[in-house]
Amino acid sequence: MTDTGADTADAASAGELTSPPTSDASKKLLPWLVAVAFFMESLDTTVLNTAVPAVSQALHVAPLSMKAVLASYTLSLAVFIPISGWMADRLGTRHVFAAAIGLFTLGSFLCGISSDIHLLVACRLLQGCGGAMMVPVGRLTLVRTFAKFELIRVMSFVAIPALIGPMFGPLLGGVILRSCFFFYLPP
Repeated sequence: MTDTGADTADAASAGELTSPPTSDASKKLLPWLVAVAFFMESLDTTVLNTAVPAVSQALHVAPLSMKAVLASYTLSLAVFIPISGWMADRLGTRHVFAAAIGLFTLGSFLCGISSDIHLLVACRLLQGCGGAMMVPVGRLTLVRTFAKFELIRVMSFVAIPALIGPMFGPLLGGVILRSCFFFYLPP
């Protein structure tokens, strides 16, 4: 029987869906990494809400102009979440998850040094792109790493930080405003 190429393509795509064997240390660390990523992504949806007056004053814009800064992150999440699954299938879940964390971190740093509202909106879009890939690809990484009987325990573990993130966002935004934003905030 001749190989039509379809069998090879099916085998290759099946190989992509199974992840390489992971060590016990990796299996212990991965839920913590995904939980922290989920917490940061969900925290970032609300952390800026209490900081709007101070940030708008520092950027010399009206507080109502900050709507674009707040909405850009959520909009970016909505746009890039569907793309993240496709990217994970093409590039591998671990690579995309690591890139998402890097992109989110870079976006966060750039938001901190932004001195213009337009630049801040662009950086929030970048940050949202990374955040959008962290959540679904993080879950997909867990699904591909853990056995079915372990998934409920692991998914419950990573879901708790994601649920409390938005609750702590406004509180942490108010408390750490002056240390998180690197641009000058008047006293």
